[in-house]
Amino acid sequence: MKLLKNPFCVFLILLFSVFTILQCNKSNQPLQDDLVEVKNVVFKNNELFLAQIHELIILISKDSDNKIVQKKFDSLRQTYKKMEWAIEYFLPHSARFINGPALPEIEMAEHVEIEPEGLQVLEEMLYSEEKQDKAEVIRILKKLINKGNTIKTNFQVITVTKDQTFDALRQEIFRISSLGIAGFDTPISGKFLEEMSVSLESFTPILNLISTEKSQNSSLKKILSEINQSKQFLNKNKDKNTFNYLEFLSVHLNNLSYLLLDFRREENIPHVEVTTALRKNAAQFYSKDAFDVNAFTPGKQYETSPEKVQLGKQLFNDKILSNNNSRSCATCHNAEKAFTDGLEKSMSLDNTKLQRNTPSLSYSAFQHGQFWDMRKDDLEGQSSDVITNKEEMHGDLQTIILKINQNKNYKTDFKKIFKTEKAEVWQLQNLLASYIRSLATFTSDFDEYMRGNRKALTNKQKRGFNLFMGKAQCATCHFLPLFNGTVPPNFKKTEQEVLGVAENAFNKKIDSDAGRGKFHQTVAFLQNSFKTPTLRNVSKTAPYMHNGGYKTLQEVMQFYNQGGGKGFNLKVENQTLSDKKLNLTSIEIDEIIEFLNALNDK
Repeated sequence: MKLLKNPFCVFLILLFSVFTILQCNKSNQPLQDDLVEVKNVVFKNNELFLAQIHELIILISKDSDNKIVQKKFDSLRQTYKKMEWAIEYFLPHSARFINGPALPEIEMAEHVEIEPEGLQVLEEMLYSEEKQDKAEVIRILKKLINKGNTIKTNFQVITVTKDQTFDALRQEIFRISSLGIAGFDTPISGKFLEEMSVSLESFTPILNLISTEKSQNSSLKKILSEINQSKQFLNKNKDKNTFNYLEFLSVHLNNLSYLLLDFRREENIPHVEVTTALRKNAAQFYSKDAFDVNAFTPGKQYETSPEKVQLGKQLFNDKILSNNNSRSCATCHNAEKAFTDGLEKSMSLDNTKLQRNTPSLSYSAFQHGQFWDMRKDDLEGQSSDVITNKEEMHGDLQTIILKINQNKNYKTDFKKIFKTEKAEVWQLQNLLASYIRSLATFTSDFDEYMRGNRKALTNKQKRGFNLFMGKAQCATCHFLPLFNGTVPPNFKKTEQEVLGVAENAFNKKIDSDAGRGKFHQTVAFLQNSFKTPTLRNVSKTAPYMHNGGYKTLQEVMQFYNQGGGKGFNLKVENQTLSDKKLNLTSIEIDEIIEFLNALNDK
């Protein structure tokens, strides 16, 4: 008390208090402040984007030469690529209609189609060999203007922080490493190699804005050097059929994702706290434990654990789940065959053929939609559907739970895991789903190669991968690194495709199965559509397609090589697969199949 009577002491205390407050505010400042300069970069690119759209409208109105129009359109796409990292992250809905695939967006609950629009629709129009409706092209361009104005409006009101900005850039690296390198955005023009260079260059001004002196002298310097090397590599060969995709991925893009994590550590940037399929600490797509299956569970109480996996495996192999204890899940899902049965079609309880081929459970955890027709959202729903199906297991969930509660060992194990006195149906579903979620080990030779073991792939497999990515265009549907239809880098949606699959490999008659269309009969786009499955372990899962009509991978490749059902002159009005011939030689097909063997887990 006596000290406070001293004016000098009071002054020191006040000075210390003010200094402490200022320091606290300073330490929190990067995450609280709106990064206006970063937003200004987006604004500047968006202004150019809008101006280029207006120029295109003028050119088309004047019936300008198509080559001039295409060149101007290519510039427009590249401008979008300069701000793609921000639009995809902060405004994903707008991004879908600016640069989404030229396919209808489906509102499943309402069973309606929303017409496609944006850059990919324009690409189909402007690069088509057929003369396009000028008024329709202008209409789509004007809709694109509306989306551009939405970018400006939304970015003016949102707060962009340093952790979000870094997260958005990191997400963009993984977009380039999957959709970008596959040519997903430019299926007609094939200009994706040039666009990747622009996307990578967009990192430079943003990283400079959010960096400090520490990272500028270390990790940032290495990142900028790698970006330059990547651009040089892209400029060496712009032929999509001969480009070395494997080297670019493994040497350059993977290195950039590693360096970005170094940058985050040096800048002490925290994770954005949200559960995502790709873990925030994953250095690259192919890092061990890069993916979190819990991002695909219905909720937190369904998250997997070693105990759930162990008990789920026991139940998976127990015939208690079927009527009269006659069949287990493992009866039709053999581990040695990547959890398929090797038959053309699944067999019923009375040993008759069912409608479809048994799908692999391997990596099925990374899908939004189970079964070929995607009729169940998650693995919990999938297990109960099979158990209660009269033709498959004919079990009754309540009866099964009663049996489990009467089994001393099961009852004890359920109680230990779920902390309840009695087992419940949802717990049984979750245990089976947890085991199935464990069937993704990422232990293939391809994974090993991408982690740095350059002896893991043969030269034939390397050539096969480059064909897979380039000439064969396989990765435009089977996205890296999961090789299924779950769209990276967010992995929030799994796609279906209409391939025009025939009854068998003679390709004479279209298969009549409506697929997903059975549940959306008023949606023409979904008729005869099926989920895009993973190609991991694919050499173990013959026969192929939803009907098991293709006995070998050679038969499957010949189907794709011809252009799907349309290529065999089958009537498939809504085919989503390109009907253009791939012109793969028999040697090239063998090389692709040899690469697919490298996707088998050990």
